Amino acid sequence: MGRDAVLVSCNFFICRVEEIPSSRGCQYHREDLDKKKPVELKMDQALLVIHNELPGTNLTVYWNFDRCYHCLLQVLATVSQSRKAGRPGIAAVAVSTQHGSILQLNNTSEDKEVCRLEYKFGEFGNYSLLVKHIRDGVSEIVCDLVVNKEPVDSNLPVGIAFLVGMALAIVVSFLRFLLSLEDFQNWISKAINSRETDRLINSELGSPSRASDPQPEAWRRSAAPLRLRCVDTFRGMALILMVFVNYGGGKYWYFKHSSWNGLTVADLVFPWFVFIMGTSIFLSMTSILQRGCSKFRLLGKIAWRSFLLICIGIFVVNPKYCLGPLSWEKARIPGVLQRLGATYFVVAVLELLFAKPVPETCASERSCFSLLDITASWPQWLFVLILEGVWLALTFFLPVPGCPTGYLGPGGIGDGGRYRNCTGGAAGYVDRLLLGDQHLYQHPSSAVLYHTEVAYDPEGILGTINSIVMAFLGVQAGKILLYYKDQTRGILIRFAAWGCLLGLVSVALTKASENEGFIPVNKNLWSISYVTTLSSLAFLILLALYPVVDVKGLWTGAPFFYPGMNSILVYVGHEVFANYFPFQWKLGDQQSHKEHLVQNMVATALWVLIAFALYKKKVFWKI
Repeated sequence: MGRDAVLVSCNFFICRVEEIPSSRGCQYHREDLDKKKPVELKMDQALLVIHNELPGTNLTVYWNFDRCYHCLLQVLATVSQSRKAGRPGIAAVAVSTQHGSILQLNNTSEDKEVCRLEYKFGEFGNYSLLVKHIRDGVSEIVCDLVVNKEPVDSNLPVGIAFLVGMALAIVVSFLRFLLSLEDFQNWISKAINSRETDRLINSELGSPSRASDPQPEAWRRSAAPLRLRCVDTFRGMALILMVFVNYGGGKYWYFKHSSWNGLTVADLVFPWFVFIMGTSIFLSMTSILQRGCSKFRLLGKIAWRSFLLICIGIFVVNPKYCLGPLSWEKARIPGVLQRLGATYFVVAVLELLFAKPVPETCASERSCFSLLDITASWPQWLFVLILEGVWLALTFFLPVPGCPTGYLGPGGIGDGGRYRNCTGGAAGYVDRLLLGDQHLYQHPSSAVLYHTEVAYDPEGILGTINSIVMAFLGVQAGKILLYYKDQTRGILIRFAAWGCLLGLVSVALTKASENEGFIPVNKNLWSISYVTTLSSLAFLILLALYPVVDVKGLWTGAPFFYPGMNSILVYVGHEVFANYFPFQWKLGDQQSHKEHLVQNMVATALWVLIAFALYKKKVFWKI
């Protein structure tokens, strides 16, 4: 599209014009739009009325989000020329309010730019864009954006929900303080002893435990160890946030996955779950071997559990059920549980092959600079580094037909629309080549901003390699907790060091930017910068949780601790019963963030209550 040399001025005003109501949030100027069909606004939309007062000039309005990186502008509307003085050409359109907008108006006949502006519209707001000569006889054109009706604050329900949650947390903490006083203890019964519950679930493969004091014999049988509550709490936090965003997150864009590069709240939960799974693998495996289980028998348990996770993912929670009975010709093969199963198998087998008792000298080591937790695992580190080298080689050097080698973009209208069918580069190509288009996710998040048309699966094959790396970093956290279990200061220093080191790696890979780095943070690709960024945050979260939950006992981890103890049941249950009452019901207003938010929060809270009830009944789903 060409650019005009005409001087352009873009102004923004707030004023009140004569309006009449039509549909929700839609208001028209009586004189100009009495014959126009009303525009029905939906959630995250605003009304924009474009007035073309330029005589003899038809306008084409192009639009896109400012977050759409190097994207082609899309045609939003065409506006006919002004018929006569005081009677401008009119077009009324709905514009998205999720992100800032770029508007460009071109002279239709010459395809030259008339004016261009960027603006963040508000939900259900009413706006007018007046395009006219600054005054008669002057070629200078002015584009005035007028706010006819103020938008609503769609984020207010989130703020209120946060404040209510904080108030409840403060009230519960105050009640716990009162109950801890000696005067109140005379009025309440003794708390139920939960040690038997802890002993019952410590036998579960994949559940974390604190190993007992070092034994004089390698892998000597030991008493049932106490659980590390911070691990279950962290797992529960990730799981509950996952349930909330999967149920819709109030339909807010920041509770949905990022369209391509960058992070939203929804992008945090899955990698954290993978990370804490890695932590649990090492802690539980060490405990099981100490109790005398043979490596061969443990290998069978690992293989069986991985197989069950993959089968549940394919045959129980497959999204293709939304289209009717599952057909193998179109069944989605990758998925969340499938990736968890594959990652669990590789990391658990890797640790099992090189498993050895924790050295007694390490348990009593007082130096904060000891690296025994790393050096003792050099074969595992070598394997993981080689695996990461494979990811880098395939991602940046695998030839992809019709696409530039090393392409990391979304395809579609991104990158000027030059690589429409190159979504994900090598990652997408490998999945389509080995699995077939019909077995992949058909509605990737990249379609939202970039209008991609090819199937792309965010849980694909190449991304699983970096999922393994993420889990192995979780294993490292477990080794820190076990190797230095009597040294709180040493554990905290190592958590902080890992958090800072991985954060610096992320800064170097991304150049501290969303799109301009060597390897951007990208959930769809599970890029290595995505892994280092989320692992850095995971170490920092453990840095906060461990002293508060396990050392000082200032917080029990409730309510997140309970779903963290029954994670597979909660995840599978929330997927299977997502469309059943009371997890979902008919809303009075489908275009209301508030109603969706209330429904999703209630559904999430119900799964917390279910997990709490199951914990009290000592019911745990083990696979």
